Amino acid sequence: MIRGFKSLESEFKPMLGLAAPLALAELGWMGMGIVDTIMVGRVHDSAVAIGAVSLGSVLFYAVAISGSGLLLGLDTLVSHSYGAGDVEDCHHSLVHGIYISLVLTPLLMGLIWLCIPLLRSSGIQPAVLLGAIPYLKAITWSTLPLLLYFAFRRYLQGMNLVRPVTFALVSANLVNLVGNWMLIYGHLGAPAMGVVGSGWATCISRIYMALLLLGYIFYFEYRYKTGLLRTPLQPSPQRVMRLLGLGLPAAMQLALEAGIFAVATALIARLDPVSLAAHQIALNTASLTFMVPLGISSAAAVRVGQALGRHDTHGAGLSGWTALLLGAGFMFCSAAAFLLVPRYIVRIYTPNPAVIKMGITLLAVAAFFQLFDGLQVVATGALRGAGDTRTPMLCTLAAYWVLGLPLGYYLCFRWSWGAAGLWIGLCIALISIGVVLLLVWWRMVHRWSCLEEQRTW
Repeated sequence: MIRGFKSLESEFKPMLGLAAPLALAELGWMGMGIVDTIMVGRVHDSAVAIGAVSLGSVLFYAVAISGSGLLLGLDTLVSHSYGAGDVEDCHHSLVHGIYISLVLTPLLMGLIWLCIPLLRSSGIQPAVLLGAIPYLKAITWSTLPLLLYFAFRRYLQGMNLVRPVTFALVSANLVNLVGNWMLIYGHLGAPAMGVVGSGWATCISRIYMALLLLGYIFYFEYRYKTGLLRTPLQPSPQRVMRLLGLGLPAAMQLALEAGIFAVATALIARLDPVSLAAHQIALNTASLTFMVPLGISSAAAVRVGQALGRHDTHGAGLSGWTALLLGAGFMFCSAAAFLLVPRYIVRIYTPNPAVIKMGITLLAVAAFFQLFDGLQVVATGALRGAGDTRTPMLCTLAAYWVLGLPLGYYLCFRWSWGAAGLWIGLCIALISIGVVLLLVWWRMVHRWSCLEEQRTW
């Protein structure tokens, strides 16, 4: 037992050193959505404005972020290659990640534009649609820089270069803040565009992020001469298939996960603007705390992948368990905050008393799934580092779409529990995913241990 704790302690520092910048980067990523919500929450009829941003954002992410899941295979390939000391292979993966981004962009943008007519016939409040559709059209133009940013980021973090990722996202929040201030309210000679101005500010900030990381990649190559500029540009079908084999299940998982919240948002939009605004505030807050274990999850994927690249299964297991402890500890604290100071949290977004009251209720539901949400996302990262992207996808499909959504729909509309009923259904789904993926990771580590013992004998 004491030896096990000492092993965890030895892994804690390198894991935290990688996870902290990535968690800060994820917080910076989420900060953009929070800034958008707060800024439009100060315009006339704030509940409608927040609802419009909520609807447009969640629909964009349901398509674009799930598409970016195809690039998650870079976590596995780059970290394994770097762990094995093969930097040239990391370069090959980056080039193919860029190719996938270029091919994906018109497909994803076309899919988003096809969704717009469906919004008009879905029974959503007309006042909300009036702002949501122009906002959605604006942020759709950020698809290419967003995908390129993801490709650049996976390449850099797989080689332990995480500081530029953090700087890009933190500084992009300043770009987004100034853009919102100018384009929503019409400062410094810019037109007062309202909600749609927030969408264009977000688009500009994503272009900035992609260019900044690209600039750092060239700077690193100029300084250390790693051979990136000599990498062959000819596409390799074998590498594309490897990336897609890892990325497709991850993309499907993200699509299922983003899609469930898109459907939940669309269903709540059928209730009233107050419910939709409270849902967006609670979702933003829960997503903000989720960013920390998401950053830890990325660190787990890298540390586990690098250990396996060195053929160190013991180190891979140690990295995964350390990441899980970090994620669980943080989410326990966030759950306590949701239960102890919910009113202060909701007040940050809006002064509307009706929205505050409902937001407090939704945060109470969110408190119960925080721990399990942290466990499931960190376990997903650890499994991705080990090359398993299918199990999390299957768990997400079963728990969200077979269990959580039908139950939430029934509680929301049949039992008239409103938005809280839908959130309870999603809460039960998240608890289920967290428990199952934790068991899957335990079995994988146990299997590695048994194989190691057999080799010893």
